[in-house]
Amino acid sequence: MREALYYEKLTESKVRCNLCHHHCLISPGKRGICGVRENIDGTLYSLVYSRPCSWHVDPIEKKPLYHFFPGSSAFSIATVGCNFRCLHCQNYEISQMPKEKKGIFGYKMAPEEVVNMALESRCKSISYTYTEPTVFFEYALDIAKLAKSRGLLNNFVTNGYIEKKPLEDISPYLDGANIDLKSFKEGFYRKICGAELKAVLETIKEYKRLGIWIEITTLIIPGLNDEEDELRSIAKFIREELGKETPWHVTAFYPTYKLTDRPRTQPKTLSNARRIGIEEGLMYVYEGNIPGGEGENTFCYNCGKLIIGRFGFSVTMYNIENGQCKYCGAEIHGVGM
Repeated sequence: MREALYYEKLTESKVRCNLCHHHCLISPGKRGICGVRENIDGTLYSLVYSRPCSWHVDPIEKKPLYHFFPGSSAFSIATVGCNFRCLHCQNYEISQMPKEKKGIFGYKMAPEEVVNMALESRCKSISYTYTEPTVFFEYALDIAKLAKSRGLLNNFVTNGYIEKKPLEDISPYLDGANIDLKSFKEGFYRKICGAELKAVLETIKEYKRLGIWIEITTLIIPGLNDEEDELRSIAKFIREELGKETPWHVTAFYPTYKLTDRPRTQPKTLSNARRIGIEEGLMYVYEGNIPGGEGENTFCYNCGKLIIGRFGFSVTMYNIENGQCKYCGAEIHGVGM
């Protein structure tokens, strides 16, 4: 265990966790919503420090991050736990384990070991992913600091619910993030995720203010968040608040966990969402989870030429030189383009 950061001690040995927007009030012997931060005799502890449950070398495109050293490898790592309870979570076995099974599963792995493994695997970056990196923040912060000092980059794959102060503190070491914007309706967030949309929007804007490269993902669920008005609202938010150069990934849903009464997302639905994003002025809109479509590729917003070809998580063509389109010289936005 490691004493947690970002909490305050209250009367009767209670504590208030200020790591994320839930601000859990935790009594002695109890845990926060994430299931991995426990009040032990008036002190809040992280139960997952140096205890990853999963790690793997992934293509960066799997995150998905399409404008963050395309074609590179990312050392991906996670612990159990999450501060959301999404009914359609594809990694629910590990994200919801502390809440559903009351257990903490993981292997001992110090930050130095993680960084060494990433370097030995010839990765360009470390991705804090699979579950929610906010809930293992202390571990992620120590890894990120060490990784940065040894020439590695860091990125979060996140639900966007971290509070302002911890995000500010990790921002010097955090180079990129893919942030879920799951819906543009408060009701969806409350019912499906157990969270609030307003807090997510505030956090996404904070990432932008801090200068962290961000890409946004919306999983399109038939009948829940696939209406044109809602998709246009998301695209407008991205353009107006984050900038038209911010990539938007619209990805296909498949039934899983507790949301099995909805059909798979059809390719035409993703194509329609991509069209909406482009109509609203976004430069880079991508379709995901259905390999082989045109929407996986990057096209130059200026000349329209194909500049990054993809199939699934593989880069098949690369026509960018020194961050510019090889054909017309237009700047292609991102990190390591």
